[in-house]
Amino acid sequence: MKKIRMIEVSVALGLVFTLLFSVVSFGLSCNNIRDEVVRLHILANSDSDIDQHVKLVVRDKLLQSGNELFSGDMTAETAFSRLSDNKETIEAYINNILSEEGFDYCAEVCLVKEYYPTRAYESFTMPAGEYLSLKIILGNGEGHNWWCVMFPPLCLPAASQNTDINAVFDDNCVKIVKSSDKYEIRFKIVEIFERLRSRKSYN
Repeated sequence: MKKIRMIEVSVALGLVFTLLFSVVSFGLSCNNIRDEVVRLHILANSDSDIDQHVKLVVRDKLLQSGNELFSGDMTAETAFSRLSDNKETIEAYINNILSEEGFDYCAEVCLVKEYYPTRAYESFTMPAGEYLSLKIILGNGEGHNWWCVMFPPLCLPAASQNTDINAVFDDNCVKIVKSSDKYEIRFKIVEIFERLRSRKSYN
């Protein structure tokens, strides 16, 4: 009886350690993904239809311009550096879009590191955690926001089709980014951990 009990305990411990190893390995791969990505975060002036519309206009034109901005061999670090070097130009570009669309408010462009929850898009998933971000506040910034990935360019259909994520991420990261429902529990565990860590770092 004791022998059977010991076997049961051993099997249970084996399953626990296997699960822990799986989650830790998954978490490390998520860290690698965050290190290779620059997010785009746009806050609309308000939730009115017209303010939400111009938010999307700014989004589309900015993502399209990113193809030129990120030309050549790039990493997330060099992409973020290029955004920093062109911060005033980007702000002027967005303000020109707002003016052409007939708006009298302006945009504020910030380069920050901020927390994002897990987000599943049509063809890829971004794990929760802190990412380098190009943050754009339109007017008062009191409307619903929009976020996606600016580098590598995954957030426009035409761009994502031409983006070789295998050149950006290793094999494990590619599997996660292109994941199916089998990773849902692990995404949730990582999100809980990253949310707690983010709150602790800002307290």
